[in-house]
Amino acid sequence: MIEMQDVWKTYQDGSHAIRGISVRIEKDDFVYLVGPSGAGKSTFMKMIYREEVPTKGQIFVNGFNIGKLKRRKIPFVRRNIGVIFQDFRLLPKLNVSENVAFAMEAIEAPKKIIKRRVPEVLELVGLKHKLTSMPSQLSGGEQQRVAIARAIVNNPTVIVADEPTGNLDPETSWEIMRLLEEINYRGTTILMATHNKDIVNTIRRRVIAIESGQIVRDVIRGDYGYDG
Repeated sequence: MIEMQDVWKTYQDGSHAIRGISVRIEKDDFVYLVGPSGAGKSTFMKMIYREEVPTKGQIFVNGFNIGKLKRRKIPFVRRNIGVIFQDFRLLPKLNVSENVAFAMEAIEAPKKIIKRRVPEVLELVGLKHKLTSMPSQLSGGEQQRVAIARAIVNNPTVIVADEPTGNLDPETSWEIMRLLEEINYRGTTILMATHNKDIVNTIRRRVIAIESGQIVRDVIRGDYGYDG
């Protein structure tokens, strides 16, 4: 599903964000990515959906060699990778339904399928009653649910979630985690970067810890492993 082979990422200033990482994430895995700020977690995730390209080594996602993709094939590969951000990144001038539909329009899905699929996904995330609401009318938790709906609307095989509970209160964070668990249960691989110790220690899943661009721990049912 996701495989990195001796992957390095070196920036123009000579700094190494990722140092010789080799790892495999299987289909249906739910993986927490943990580690101190600046450890390389965001770079690790960005390389999976090809916002960044490895300097050395190979990354395979769903059988595609991400680093060697021709530009015209990048959108095709990204169809199968949903991305969830900490700051939601909703389009402020579009309503809930339009924000989710935008992800399908980007891959030129037929209007008939968009019209059917968007309400289905919003019902899954508990927001079918908010179809015409604007982002500014939603709570933080509701905005994150819209972001999740947008990430899953094209039936991706992989979801990359960068601190999806980082801007949410504890109760809402648990609601989002239950939703991500349900999505994972339905067969989607989830890779989630987080600093939330309570979530990692309560919902025990595979934990990959990164420090200074290297994997220092990879445990099937691990704990957070850091203070705070």
